[in-house]
Amino acid sequence: MITVKIPATSANVGAGFDSLGLAVTLYNQIHLELAEKTEIISLDHVEIPCDETNLVYTTMCSLFELCGQKMPPLRIGQVNHIPLSRGLGSSSACIIGGLLAANHIMGFPFSRQEMINLAASIEGHPDNTTPALLGGFVSSVFDGKEVHYVRQELHVGIRFAALIPNFELRTSLARSVLPKRISHKDAVYNLSRAALMSASLSTGSYHNLRVAAADRLHQDYRLPLIEGGARAMALMEEEGAYCSYISGAGSTLMAMVPGADLSFEQRVWPRLCEEGFGAWRLMMLEADNTGAICVESIPLH
Repeated sequence: MITVKIPATSANVGAGFDSLGLAVTLYNQIHLELAEKTEIISLDHVEIPCDETNLVYTTMCSLFELCGQKMPPLRIGQVNHIPLSRGLGSSSACIIGGLLAANHIMGFPFSRQEMINLAASIEGHPDNTTPALLGGFVSSVFDGKEVHYVRQELHVGIRFAALIPNFELRTSLARSVLPKRISHKDAVYNLSRAALMSASLSTGSYHNLRVAAADRLHQDYRLPLIEGGARAMALMEEEGAYCSYISGAGSTLMAMVPGADLSFEQRVWPRLCEEGFGAWRLMMLEADNTGAICVESIPLH
């Protein structure tokens, strides 16, 4: 049996649209073993595609095809703790999990860099897939063939408060509201802040994060799709978060919180409930600096 463990990810991190992302301590698992025929099942009752449209399955098949091999029949069991369509990298977790599993079964024909490139080509951008594989905070560029990236481990002095709404937000919808063109002024605004975010996280200069998380490319256009989102972000900042931002395409709102502030959740949750967010879920997470791994491995042949 092979068990693959893949972390959730939070992309964009404010101004770093399609280029910045980080991994956090919320995980999906994929359990695989040889079977007489292929079977895809949910092991935690989360509704997933159990046919040939399943993203783990299609990703594995694509890697086998690249090697000129046919995938053997497998029992593929999935545990999905990462909520679907909430901006926490659920699709990237499937892609990375499928690539790691298939690569393992075939005897590791692909290097880590090759899997990074393949994952970005499947997803379309590297901001979720690269930190899902590598862990940490990743700045990346996908030139259409190769992902160029810098990975940094996140300091222990920071935690993450993921405020997860009780509704999905499809990436296709979140992208459809974005403007076709932006001004030169807005481009400079975002470039400077994305650079400041990367430098501030790498050096522990957390006093910069409120400014660094500001954005003019996507957040203002997506916040109306998340009813109450602006107020929820303001509440988390009022209670001591360094900054807040829309995680990926949404609907999750992510706040960066001082690591030593152990009472943040107890302070902010009652206020969120008072203002109508009680049906949402607040999860306190740490940074994952390890990335996706095979946590258990017994030869399949």
